[in-house]
Amino acid sequence: MITLSENFRALFYTPFYAAHATGAYEREGVDVELRLSSDPGRTAAALRSGDVEAMWGGPLRVLLTHDADPASDVVCFCDVVARDPFLVIGRAPRPGFRPADLSGVRLASVSEVPTPWLCLQDDIRRDGADPASIERVTDRTMAQNVAALRAGTVDAVQVFQPYAEDLLASGDGHLWYAAANRGLTAYTTLVTRRAMLDRKRDELLRMVRAMARTLRWIGATPGAEIQHVLASYFPDVPAGIFAAAIDRYRALGLYGPDPVTRREGFDRLAAAMRSGGVLHRDIPFEDCVDNSLAEQVVAEGL
Repeated sequence: MITLSENFRALFYTPFYAAHATGAYEREGVDVELRLSSDPGRTAAALRSGDVEAMWGGPLRVLLTHDADPASDVVCFCDVVARDPFLVIGRAPRPGFRPADLSGVRLASVSEVPTPWLCLQDDIRRDGADPASIERVTDRTMAQNVAALRAGTVDAVQVFQPYAEDLLASGDGHLWYAAANRGLTAYTTLVTRRAMLDRKRDELLRMVRAMARTLRWIGATPGAEIQHVLASYFPDVPAGIFAAAIDRYRALGLYGPDPVTRREGFDRLAAAMRSGGVLHRDIPFEDCVDNSLAEQVVAEGL
């Protein structure tokens, strides 16, 4: 058996829930116990302490762990969310929007986790503007920011689904920027420790096979069907909003075609972390990523 910890509950983590809901793990002959979590920091601590054997989460936390401790054995082993799931939604239409256009805009950015702003500030820099020049609201939840956009007290919000889809469907918001369009950005993988990768290699290989099949299922399945399968995981999200949100993510190529973590996406994330001042040295891809199981699964034709 593998004990797998949730990072926190989010719609863009759909493949992780789908692997359980569709029976993908059982079909591969591996028993995976899902441990619920609402705090990414506690999840990472549970992995380091051995309370869980695997987790899903951002390579950002793996990079930070290696930055703080070069001897760390925490490693990504199965890519799932290969692009950035966050969107910038504005109160008024903004055709031809570019990240540099956020200068002079009152933007409510994500406060719950660091990766969305770190990646967006890097996009802004690359587009020729200074992120420090942006008037930014940084101390509210995404739900509070959505309410502020509707009230007209901010010009734009940075949110994930289903907040974005709800704003678009109601006409209260307009899509300015889908961060997935920047290209590959290693966003969420399965994570374990190298000692566990050796100790339970066969079971983890079966997990990766199951995830490869799940990624193919999501790529081929309409959002309405995915919503029907996963409704119990998100009981408060209306079916139509859920389905449209997943269809938008699918159209953006959010989920990887296979479980191999690409160096291009890893390097883009690391560069954003360096430009944002949270990563203090270059950390080799090979220190943070072990693609051996994923590459074996791809070689098997999955």
